[in-house]
Amino acid sequence: MKCGSDLCVIDIENIDTTLKTVLDNKFIKICEGNVSVDLNGVKQRVVNYLAPKKGKTLEMGAIAEFFIHLYLNEVGFEPQFLFFNLEENSIKKGFDGYYFHNAEEWILESKSGLISTPGISHSSKVKESYNDLKAKLAGDVKNNPWREAYNHASHIDVGANVGVRANIKKFTTEFDNKVYHKIDDFNIIPGSTIFLNGTWNATDATALEIEIEEAISKFNFKKIKIVCVTKKSLDLFWQYLTTP
Repeated sequence: MKCGSDLCVIDIENIDTTLKTVLDNKFIKICEGNVSVDLNGVKQRVVNYLAPKKGKTLEMGAIAEFFIHLYLNEVGFEPQFLFFNLEENSIKKGFDGYYFHNAEEWILESKSGLISTPGISHSSKVKESYNDLKAKLAGDVKNNPWREAYNHASHIDVGANVGVRANIKKFTTEFDNKVYHKIDDFNIIPGSTIFLNGTWNATDATALEIEIEEAISKFNFKKIKIVCVTKKSLDLFWQYLTTP
């Protein structure tokens, strides 16, 4: 893993003992919030959600998003939401993640794909994440993403910051009144995950940094943190979920 102030490059060839420990320590908080429940029970809930989606885009997106949440939680970003939707067993929350870190709010958007997809790259997925987030903030979506974020921040097990919750409520009301915002005023986390087809190929972090710097030179933002994850396969997460 190579991390700078604006870019973090994460390679996951396997889930070793260290990574498994981090997963065990953060899994419940990411999925259920600040509660004391059985880890295996929460893992089974994720299995139950992912199983019908196996081989589909939703499975890949959920697994990709989870590992970005794992990294952000590990480095001190406080989630103001739960991994699962509150109304149904899905992971759609309007925004993929809303975080509080060093007295600032951050919004995450995560995109993923398979290495076998023609033209795929981390920079293209970062651009996709950025454009999707920009559209949401500008009101170019069917649903109010702020309302879903507010519902999550209001959940007692999330333990959201009071000021963050108030800000999200303000944005929710403004969105309902068709008052939208430019992405320039927000701290953003565009995330990219690429899944390899089981054959490991480590990321050239130096080349990727140059590629990402070129991509974000055209972005507008208050502050930005980019997370690029390369995983050997989708099966790694399944192995973790099904191993006690």
